[in-house]
Amino acid sequence: MYKVSTNGTSARIMSKNQSPIHVIGGGLAGSEAAWQAAQMGVPTIIHEMRPARGTEAHKTDGLAELVCSNSFRSDDALSNAVGLLHEEMRQCGSIILTAADANRVPAGGALAVDRDGFSNMITNAINDEPLIEIERTEITEIPSGDWDNVIVATGPLTSRKLSASILNTTGEDTLAFFDAIAPIVYRDSINFDTAWFQSRYDKGDGADYINLPMTEEQYLTFLEEVNGGEKTELKSWEKTPYFEGCLPLEVMAERGPETLRFGPLKPVGLTNPRSPDQKPYAVVQLRQDNALGTLYNMVGFQTKLKYAEQTRIFRMIPGLENARFARLGGLHRNTFLNSPLLLDGQLRLKKDPRLRFAGQITGVEGYVESAAIGLLVGRFAAAEKLAITLKAPPLTTALGALINHITEGAASSTFQPMNINFGLFPPPKIPEGKRKLRGRERKFAYTTRASNALKAWLS
Repeated sequence: MYKVSTNGTSARIMSKNQSPIHVIGGGLAGSEAAWQAAQMGVPTIIHEMRPARGTEAHKTDGLAELVCSNSFRSDDALSNAVGLLHEEMRQCGSIILTAADANRVPAGGALAVDRDGFSNMITNAINDEPLIEIERTEITEIPSGDWDNVIVATGPLTSRKLSASILNTTGEDTLAFFDAIAPIVYRDSINFDTAWFQSRYDKGDGADYINLPMTEEQYLTFLEEVNGGEKTELKSWEKTPYFEGCLPLEVMAERGPETLRFGPLKPVGLTNPRSPDQKPYAVVQLRQDNALGTLYNMVGFQTKLKYAEQTRIFRMIPGLENARFARLGGLHRNTFLNSPLLLDGQLRLKKDPRLRFAGQITGVEGYVESAAIGLLVGRFAAAEKLAITLKAPPLTTALGALINHITEGAASSTFQPMNINFGLFPPPKIPEGKRKLRGRERKFAYTTRASNALKAWLS
């Protein structure tokens, strides 16, 4: 049967005679991937291990269970990147956004949901979809070639056995089990009256880092605030030994006043061009985090400080007085691939293209971002089954910016999970006669351009 779809998919070709797409994991990404494939007429099997095997965080056997917050964050599609991603997913017929809208609870400008109603609606919809089958079994290893089209969407709590199998398939050091995240700053919010570009000892291109100098007084005050700042305690199942090469900022600070100054904040090999005869007491370095050069990573600043404390304390650093953060730091249990190294633009494993990955395991952060990658992967996998060429959305859309970041835009050597933010998009053109776009005008430029680009892609 062939029929025109109303959800952004041009056609639905129903055929139960096709071999199915196998989706491992029934979370947000897996549910969305299966739904998108089914709407394109391709049969799909979701393999979900609950309730046969539970996790430390899940409480039910429902699909797309929200294990932490019930918020999908801002729903402002005109001036917020995550709100824009919401709207793009709605335009693509997302089951996750459909259920979220139907189960919305009051949350100001945010999209928050009744978590039970949300999960129940998705579970019921998928149970009622004739092209989707749910198998309640644990998959403990990457399946053999008998499964010719597989989506792995097992999320941050991927079981140990399956994690080991993924490691065996992808190679050593390609899968992280603990997330030590440093904050990321928007380049255009850095004060370059204070900051300067230079690599330590002028290595590399000689100007690979942004440097922020600190006097002795500024450094000691900063250290005192880090030691006294409010920290987030890890849950018992998240705890893991720290690696000496990736210690949290506050652990280094606790080891004595010189530890940071002879570690990531060492001032050697650097000369402040504004005062070349006066050496800084300590230097905070920022490293470019994306190919566009719009985001910079705070080197060595992985931390357990609470978000509000991070914003307050890090803005004490000279040059970051008005810093805007694309992401704040954190430490938590996670499982994610080095996607820029391992995955192609259709999120296929380069070494074994019958395998695709979706959701948090690809290195995106957050409910919406995980579901968005599931949406794209479901469409890519179904298109392949139908012998249709389906390109990724344009880089100027939220969907396109997100998939570009995890496949091409980020450096594999420093790859860390990321939320959607405008720093992942190419900067918008500045109208003639203006020097700079500011505030809401700048955000409107991103979202208007994205809306037009998505319409063209869907058509």
